[in-house]
Amino acid sequence: MQNTNHIEIKSSTAHRQWLVAYVQSCLEKKTAQRLAAMGIECYLPVQSEIRQWSDRRKRVDRLVIPMMIFVHVTPQERPLPLSLQAVSRYMVLRGESTPAVIPDEQMAQFRFMLDYSPEAVEMCSVPLAPGDAVKVIKGPLAGLEGELITVNGKSKVAVRLDMLGCAHVDIPIGFVEKKDKKEKAVR
Repeated sequence: MQNTNHIEIKSSTAHRQWLVAYVQSCLEKKTAQRLAAMGIECYLPVQSEIRQWSDRRKRVDRLVIPMMIFVHVTPQERPLPLSLQAVSRYMVLRGESTPAVIPDEQMAQFRFMLDYSPEAVEMCSVPLAPGDAVKVIKGPLAGLEGELITVNGKSKVAVRLDMLGCAHVDIPIGFVEKKDKKEKAVR
């Protein structure tokens, strides 16, 4: 896996929140470009990977979360992305009508994982059983904090995105250390 390529547009931050917008299939990149043209900060998580066919190998960009795009907007800017035909609605919590907000810290951890992971990052929507809070101490993901999980006998570090589930990546067990409880209490 190579470092991610992502589309990101920055604008001034005045109490902006990360929201998840549902987008029509196969229109994610075009929607990100249109949001950029509107001056709206957005993040489309993609990872570059090598795909192999019977006759050739080719580097392709893979959407990590299909049919979704993250937008960083103020409450006044919320209606703007919905004006695009490809954007259907925002993700909401069950039983609520206001858009679900992704905390800035979770977005920063998720983006860090995508940018520096040499392995494929996968999303899983299955809720994880509480595990040990860990910090990566070696390798390209050093400094990443997450939760240690085991999937099919492989150690993985998971970063939770409360509204979407979690993103996880393979990592050698020797590359992580358990976080102190007092470190956890400080947060």
